This record gives sequence, C-alpha cells and structure tokens, in this order.
Amino acid sequence: MAISAKLLGEDEYVVVSTRTHWKALIGPVFLLLVVAGLGGFLAAIVPSGSLQTPARIAILAVGVVILATFAVKPFLNWFFSTYTITNRRLITRHGILTRTGRDIPLMRINDVSYEHGLVDRILGCGTLHIESAGERGQVVLPDVPHVEHVHLQMSDLLFGGPEGRPGDGILEEEQPPEHMRRRPQQDPRTDEGDTIFSSDDDR
Repeated sequence: MAISAKLLGEDEYVVVSTRTHWKALIGPVFLLLVVAGLGGFLAAIVPSGSLQTPARIAILAVGVVILATFAVKPFLNWFFSTYTITNRRLITRHGILTRTGRDIPLMRINDVSYEHGLVDRILGCGTLHIESAGERGQVVLPDVPHVEHVHLQMSDLLFGGPEGRPGDGILEEEQPPEHMRRRPQQDPRTDEGDTIFSSDDDR
C-alpha cells in the first residue's frame, strides 16, 4: 500500500499512507450478495427442457457482466487508489490499467481542513479539503480513514515544525530520522588549544 521507496526523494520518508475507507466497498458487496442470490433463484426456477441450459448460461452471463461493472471495478479502483503524505509532499495515485497521480509539495499548501457527517463519524472516516497555491486550487480527498488523525499529521507538518518553518516535515512529537537530525554546533571557545583572547599580553 505504501509508495515505493524508489519514488521518494533524498531525506524524504512516508508519514501517512492509506487507501480510501472500506465504506466504498459497502455498495459492491451488497450488490454481490443480491446478484448471487437472485441469479441462483432464477436459475433454480427455470423450467426443465431443451432451453434450461441456455437460459441458465444467459442468467450467469448477465450476472457476471453486472458484477464486473458495478462490483469488481469499484473494488479494483479502491485497491489501487492510495493517499500518501510524506514529509515533503502529498501524493495521490488512482487507476487500474491507466495510472494517474498528482504530487503537491507541502510548501504549496495554504490550508487543510476536514468534514465528516454522522455516518462518517460512526465509520471513522471523512473528507479532507486541501487548499494549494497551484493552478488547480483545491484538492478533495473523500473517505479518508481516521481523517482527524490525518488532518493533525498534516497540520503538524505544515505549521508545527521546529522554529515554525512550514513544510519542514518534522513532526512536533516525534524524532526525525537519524540522517535528518540536527547536530549541535560546537562552540569554538570550548575547544582545547583554541583561544580567542590570551591572558598574557605580549608587548
């Protein structure tokens, strides 16, 4: 589910990676149960005779077409669609055979907000709204799992980093990777053998 490490830049790491909420699969699963039950019932009541086998094949073919169009395809769209937030950018990927993607640098994001109705709150998901300075303006990510947590993570990345630098990608409550940690600068006055002023005044 996470984006390949080969697609990440130097000093870039994944903060959040997720698919849309399983709520998107409720319709396809319900349709699968209805079509399977109805198809089995119709196949069972087909009168016996020379047309029984062709009729059952026709019922099976219609059921397969319906499921492929309205159940299998939505499932594959859900499976191959991901939202990824790194310490540098927001990455979205969609599509089964033809893949489409969009990357938004965190430095270009002006505002991030979320909303979730009663059903979304019960299921634990919501819609994330992202305002960017790019040409397309607003990006809407529907059915984001744990949307409040994702919103908090993005807010920390954008506005809560050390020294208040937006988009520096270091969360407030976690240690950054070892290669990104700042090393304290050594005061030259504490180095042995390195003095700025001498106590002996040679004249």
